[in-house]
Amino acid sequence: MAYAPSPRPTFDGPAHIPYAAVTRHLWGDVEAGEVADWIYVSSDKIHQLVFGLNPGRAFRHSDSFRTIFAADEVLYVLSGLMVIANPEHGEVHRVQAGEAVFFRRDTWHHAFNYGSEPLRVLEFFAPPPSQGTSGAYARTKPNLVEINYIQDHLLGQWPMARDQITSDFSMRVMRETDLLWRMEGHDNPILVGLWAATEHLTVGQIYLMPGQQSDVQLHAGDESLYVLEGTLNMRLPDNDGQRWFELNPQDGFYIPQGVPHHYYNISDQPVRLIFGVAPTYLPDQPDD
Repeated sequence: MAYAPSPRPTFDGPAHIPYAAVTRHLWGDVEAGEVADWIYVSSDKIHQLVFGLNPGRAFRHSDSFRTIFAADEVLYVLSGLMVIANPEHGEVHRVQAGEAVFFRRDTWHHAFNYGSEPLRVLEFFAPPPSQGTSGAYARTKPNLVEINYIQDHLLGQWPMARDQITSDFSMRVMRETDLLWRMEGHDNPILVGLWAATEHLTVGQIYLMPGQQSDVQLHAGDESLYVLEGTLNMRLPDNDGQRWFELNPQDGFYIPQGVPHHYYNISDQPVRLIFGVAPTYLPDQPDD
C-alpha cells in the first residue's frame, strides 16, 4: 500500500468531539502492520488520537510507513497491555493500562499488543503532522532495515548499573507515582498530575471530585482532552454569555489557544480526564 497521510480533523473554534463523531482511519500496510486510528484533533499545534491493536497484533514499520517523527509523544494505555520497543537501540518496555510512555523526536518505535484483550492507546503528538513532523519527515530519514529487540551489552551489568543505564534510554515509562502533582487555581483549586511538560507539549490528568469545579483555565497553546471516567461538564464564557457542554467517557474536546474555560463535576461520581496542551501550557503573560 502506498503511503497516504492520516486525516487531520480541524475546528474553527472550541468543539465537543463525541466518540461517535471521531474520525476513523486505518494506518499502515502489510509489512508495517495495520493499526486502527480514532483521530480526535489535528490542529496546527497539537495532534490527538487513539490507536488500537487486536490481541497478538503489532505495528512495526515499512519503507512507506516509517515510525520516526520530529515530535514529542506521550502514549497513555487506556486498556490492554502494550510492549513498546525502539528497534534501533533494542530497548523494550512493558506498559500497562493507566501507565504512559514518553519519547522525543527521532525515536524509532514499534508497539505490540501483548495481552488477551484489545489494546487501546491515547496518543498526544506535538509539533503536529501539519508542521511536517510525521510522514513527510519520516521519509527524509534512512529506512531502518536492521531490527533489534535485545540489549546484550547490558548482560553482566543488570541491575547493578540500572540507574546509570536507564538514564540513557530513549523512552520513559511513566506510572502514577511519576506524575508531577499540582494544585491549580486559587478559589477552586483542582488536582492536576503532569505526565510530561516539555517546550513542545504538556500532557496531564485532571481529577474532579463530586461537586467540584475549576477556576478559569487559560493556556498559550491549543488544548485537546479525553474523558477517562465520569461525566464532565465544561463552561466556555464568551461575549454572548456562555456555552455549556457535557462529555462522557471516550469523548474529546478541542480548545484553541487563549480560549477561557471551566471544568465542572455536577455528578455524584469522580471525573478523570487527560489533556494535552501545545506548545505552551501557561497563559501568555502581559507585558510590563
